[in-house]
Amino acid sequence: MTDKPILPGSWLGLLGGGQLGRMFAQAAATMGYRVCVLEPDPNAPAAVVAEKHICAPYTDEKALEDLASLCPAVTTEFENVPAQALEFLASKGVRTSPCANAVRVTQDRFDEKSFIRSALCPVAPHLLILSDHDCEEVTPDYFPAILKTARLGYDGKGQITVNDKRELLSAFEKLGRVRCVLEKRLPLFKEVSVIAARNRKGEVSVYPVCENYHRNGILAVSIMPARVDEEIAKNARAIAERIINKLDYVGVLCTELFVLANGQLVANELAPRPHNSGHATIDACVCSQYEQQVRAMADLPLGSSEQVSKSVMLNLLGDLWFDENEEIREPHWESVLDIPGLKLHLYGKKQPRHGRKMGHITCIASSEEEAMFKAQMAARLLGLELPE
Repeated sequence: MTDKPILPGSWLGLLGGGQLGRMFAQAAATMGYRVCVLEPDPNAPAAVVAEKHICAPYTDEKALEDLASLCPAVTTEFENVPAQALEFLASKGVRTSPCANAVRVTQDRFDEKSFIRSALCPVAPHLLILSDHDCEEVTPDYFPAILKTARLGYDGKGQITVNDKRELLSAFEKLGRVRCVLEKRLPLFKEVSVIAARNRKGEVSVYPVCENYHRNGILAVSIMPARVDEEIAKNARAIAERIINKLDYVGVLCTELFVLANGQLVANELAPRPHNSGHATIDACVCSQYEQQVRAMADLPLGSSEQVSKSVMLNLLGDLWFDENEEIREPHWESVLDIPGLKLHLYGKKQPRHGRKMGHITCIASSEEEAMFKAQMAARLLGLELPE
């Protein structure tokens, strides 16, 4: 495999067709690349904007062969792309970023935490739960805790809070007695994330820390830079860089962390892709996380992750499209777009549903206070809640 750069005008492949893929395809097209998406949904957001769409399952060998014959490099837009699909593409000489091994590590919460520990980064106390016997063996000091499925959990899915063994056994049954991780709850101050990019030469570019707020398990608001002490921000970025190097990762990786009440940082999860909390990099940074994804997979120099505007990002869920009678109607964008420094990004999804990610708003300004003020104005107009 050569490290010769893949230049604009070439084809780049994408496994997955969601909104993250859509923004990747838009960034790639801006740089002059042609994008081919392999995605089973004919109406997927990324498929609509990509030049070519192979509509097939991710493990369809004929589809993967077609993708490999067209694209010298392929990336992913969500973490649950089958690792064997990446292995198949690599066997055909395709540069995959991330590689199958990196994706495999992040697809299992227990394996992921073991890897993070091997990178000498702190994680919450946790136990592997495989049986009722494992539940019975848990000591009282582990409670309260959260029982999480080891695989396929995102946006708060596959997680149940438990306070004792009885609740643990009940939760394990509710989750289908699949492989789980029991994670001790810690005194949480804030949730933050750090997005980093790395290319095959080992060059790393790390973005400012994002401060995140969730509603019903889904990211609702992200503030960049995070309102934390400078030393905490420095340590968070150092952890993200250590992890991306230890994983020998190529592409964009998000490290989600907890800031505890005592100021300690604990790594929570890894996302082997661009991240919702990094949407603001499109409007607030020199080079967006999606452009970094293009640069990394094409073996080009990474761009600057410098933040040039303060930002507050609001996630827009399908709930906004329903009135008090549950009738679908378009939100009042004309009022929202009257706010200076507000950028609206909609994902082209035809059918709104409660809890479905339909788009986001980024408010940018020269100061944190002004960006937050604009976000508060937008939130009031849309009926959203904002953290203080």
